[in-house]
Amino acid sequence: MKELFREKDITRVSYYKAVLEDRGIPTMIRNEYLTMSGLSDIPIPEFFPALCVMKDEDYLEAVAIIREQLDANQKNADIEISCYSCGKTNPGNFELCWSCGNPISKDEETENPAASDRDKPPI
Repeated sequence: MKELFREKDITRVSYYKAVLEDRGIPTMIRNEYLTMSGLSDIPIPEFFPALCVMKDEDYLEAVAIIREQLDANQKNADIEISCYSCGKTNPGNFELCWSCGNPISKDEETENPAASDRDKPPI
């Protein structure tokens, strides 16, 4: 068993666990239940939930998958997309609409002026 990463946020650790297991890589989360007990509020990284691969030989593939997923999550984060079903605005890196839960059409991408303003230096 090899540790991939640890993070205070159990949601993110659980997300990457699901991503890896969907790709056929068995994983486990160490310290998973410390989050529910409140002990993970202690700011000591050793108590944070840690995502581990069960087989050492899966480690490099798991790291590559996580990096690929991180890159995909950042791609299009600064644009907004209107949901084809309900018309609500969603961040460009969403695949499902936050409002109706339906798949979002990537064909109707529009620049998010607020996101591009964020990158401008203050005047």
